[in-house]
Amino acid sequence: MSPRVAIGSDHAGYDLKSHLIGLLRARGHEVTDFGTGSTESVDYPPICAAVARAVRDGRADVGIVLGGSGQGEQIAANKVRGVRAALCNDLWLAEMARSHNDANVLAMGGRVVSHELAGRILDTFLGTPFEGGRHARRVAQLADIEHEEGS
Repeated sequence: MSPRVAIGSDHAGYDLKSHLIGLLRARGHEVTDFGTGSTESVDYPPICAAVARAVRDGRADVGIVLGGSGQGEQIAANKVRGVRAALCNDLWLAEMARSHNDANVLAMGGRVVSHELAGRILDTFLGTPFEGGRHARRVAQLADIEHEEGS
């Protein structure tokens, strides 16, 4: 079964978002687009929070947030409790984010990665299982910190 994907971007990530939506739908994924709908300047935090909340609330299995660098988008998504967003502008980071950190939101920079590389990063992220084991203990510790901080 293909994961349900929530996706959103700011203006700098719009072109990459459009490309990835096409790839995802062609591969049979159910995609919910949280915006933006153009390259006109827009603030990314509300868009990224909406993607992250969709993952947190179970309306999506995985999220994707895109911007110029992906950095701010990752930070915004990580403000939502239960989200583990990872900035993955290469294949190794995408693999580690999933296998070691059980990341559930992928962040990328539309000004950093090509469409071709972004597609490969996406495939790696979606296709890499969480290893569990010692990594599960660490992910649980992250959740404990999140709970302690009340955010």
